[in-house]
Amino acid sequence: MVAMMILTGCRIGDHDPPSPGNAPANDHLSTGDQPIFSDVAAASGLDFKHANGMSGALYFVEIMGAGAALFDFDNDGDLDAYLVQGHPLGADLASIANLPGDRLYRNDLVVGIDGRRTMQFTDVTTPSGLRAFGYGMGVATGDFNNDGWTDLYVTNWGDNQLWHNNGDGTFTDVTQASGTNDPRWSTSAAFLDFDLDGWQDLVVVNYVAYTLKKDHPCYAETSGQQDYCGPHSYPHEPDLLLRNRGDGTFEDVTHRGGVAGQYGAGLGVTVADLNDDTWPDIYIANDQGENLLWLNQEGRRFENHAVQAGVALNGAGIAEASMGVVAEDFDGEGHLDLFMTHLTGESNTLYLNQGNALFADHSRASGLGMPSLPVTAFGVAALDYDNDGWPDLFSANGAVKQIPEQRAAGDPFPLRQPNQLYRNRGQARFEDISEEAGAIFDVREVSRGVAAGDVDNDGDTDLLLSNNGGPARLLRNDLGQEQLWLGLRLIQDVPRRDVYGARVVLLKQGNVIAQRRVGTDGSYCSARDPRVLFGLGTQPLYDTIRVIWPGGAVEEWSPLEPRRYHTLVKGEGQPVASL
Repeated sequence: MVAMMILTGCRIGDHDPPSPGNAPANDHLSTGDQPIFSDVAAASGLDFKHANGMSGALYFVEIMGAGAALFDFDNDGDLDAYLVQGHPLGADLASIANLPGDRLYRNDLVVGIDGRRTMQFTDVTTPSGLRAFGYGMGVATGDFNNDGWTDLYVTNWGDNQLWHNNGDGTFTDVTQASGTNDPRWSTSAAFLDFDLDGWQDLVVVNYVAYTLKKDHPCYAETSGQQDYCGPHSYPHEPDLLLRNRGDGTFEDVTHRGGVAGQYGAGLGVTVADLNDDTWPDIYIANDQGENLLWLNQEGRRFENHAVQAGVALNGAGIAEASMGVVAEDFDGEGHLDLFMTHLTGESNTLYLNQGNALFADHSRASGLGMPSLPVTAFGVAALDYDNDGWPDLFSANGAVKQIPEQRAAGDPFPLRQPNQLYRNRGQARFEDISEEAGAIFDVREVSRGVAAGDVDNDGDTDLLLSNNGGPARLLRNDLGQEQLWLGLRLIQDVPRRDVYGARVVLLKQGNVIAQRRVGTDGSYCSARDPRVLFGLGTQPLYDTIRVIWPGGAVEEWSPLEPRRYHTLVKGEGQPVASL
């Protein structure tokens, strides 16, 4: 076993975080009148609007969708978009002619001679052959057959679908042939190679056993009026672990893999190496129940260490309504931390990893607790929006219980809340900067999934946001590109595909400057850009790029030219015998 030893050292954008009482104002990139994020969905041709099928019956399922994905389906170097759709509830679905269905948008990025970048999205769903008309929840992206083209796994309230990317702009439904269907209410899913055999496996998170035939009314505790149900109103469903056989089919190893005995009302999943042994672990965020940390036992099976690790409950020993989750090194200590989103009245929770998958709840001390109390947060993105070297946080918010003031005003979907942006001032000390982030943060919608990625390839992270019962938003980052940055894609050459689970570390004289990991997991029902993006601040203060590949192989590269993307191929770096 090769352990990843990280030394704490200087950081890009390093500074001692001020105490809350002495925090300087705007001690980061000044925006002036320029917003940090601008919604360019309509201008770029991204005309998607989510339909949840609501009819006034307050069906449980209509408040939970839906997710989004940013991925390069045509391998042209820019990120395309996939958005998950609902459909009418209780209607006769024998004919799908009038159903909206999920949508695939191709991004034809135009870069002018002056360097100006214009995103141009075209709806290519029909010519692609994608016919996804289920009641959509989420989407996962990965190359399950190692042909170099990114495939899609779509989760639904009902039968799921695995779409094989044919490499010519079209997709084929291979769900039945591959053995990947799950007819239950699935939410988030993620591709991972848990046994490190070179083939991407799949974990599918399931929610509750809810059907319209089993639907029953639920009532608000305060007013006694009928309201949407919660996760304890129906039995919880087990999750699913599928092993890729390498021949286009998967086998159900949920029981053999040890993950069958414990489950909750699952909503979020991340598949990161949380104990630094180079094997991908699985962390599942459950709604109003204990969360699960499945530590990988070297590909043989998984064991739940959530209680021992301190991430089953919050620091007060209370189970929270966990929705979205991300794994990132927020404090610069060299280990992947966990952040997850929760219900109104609960704080979002930050667990800092002390090493060896032992976590401590730092929600209050980090500054993330109090600002999150008024909202219900679903999707979440860890992004360095200002490229100062520290990962910040975006939360996609929208209630699940009707807001009395909005209901009294006649709003048919009274769950609207503003989204939030939190700046990391260093060492996991955050401040809510939503008020200065742009006019889009004043808009109240029912936000759910969010996918992070550099959509215009200008070196900063943009956000694709899915709103339940409303329009998709494409939040273009208008700030981060002003600082230096380094973009990396980590691949293996044969077969040529992204290496999920690889970790990249920038070093200066052996000390860690920053680290990122390769993957598309996390958030809520969504899939992100697999490339890693480092903010370098005003100057690139590093001398070595180190890659820890899944399984423990380590290679290093010399510094690369900033303000551009580079591809690092496994086996082409300088091997490192030991850490």
